[in-house]
Order: sequence, then C-alpha cells, then structure tokens
Amino acid sequence: AQEPPEMLYHGTAEQHIESIFKTGLEKRQRQHVHLSADTQTATKVGQRHGKLVILTVKALQMHHDGFEFFISDNGVWLTDHVPTKYFQILEK
Repeated sequence: AQEPPEMLYHGTAEQHIESIFKTGLEKRQRQHVHLSADTQTATKVGQRHGKLVILTVKALQMHHDGFEFFISDNGVWLTDHVPTKYFQILEK
C-alpha cells in the first residue's frame, strides 16, 4: 500500500451520482475503484459515460483512517471503496 496525495479525483456521469451518494464509490465489476491524481484525467474518464461530474476524494484522510491505496503502473490510484463522507462534487 502507498500513501496517496491529499486529494484524488473521480470522473463519472451525472446519471450515476444519485447511486454514488447512496452507497459511496464502489468497485462493482472492477477489481478496484479508480482515482486520478488530476482533474484532466478524471475529465477524460468521466466524459465517456455522459454528462461529466468530477468528485474530489479526501484520499489522505481515508489513508489515515485505515483505507489502503495502491498506484498502478499507468499512474491510476486504486482503492476498494470510497464511503460518501470522503468525497464531494467538484464545483466548477
């Protein structure tokens, strides 16, 4: 496991927001929740699925609270679940 930066970002589509705020960010059929170190990457990912929403994730706080983070070879941050208290919508 690695220590993440203070903030990470997750790009998603507006139609997923309601369920994300009910359950948190879940890995679903993937092995991990994917998080980006910058908003540009999160934008590219989120735009593929509809009207873009970017979430800011308090990654360092999560890490201090016992959540594990990993970084993949291509620079994507990975974790198992992001509870709702750790993220908010990035105001444009």
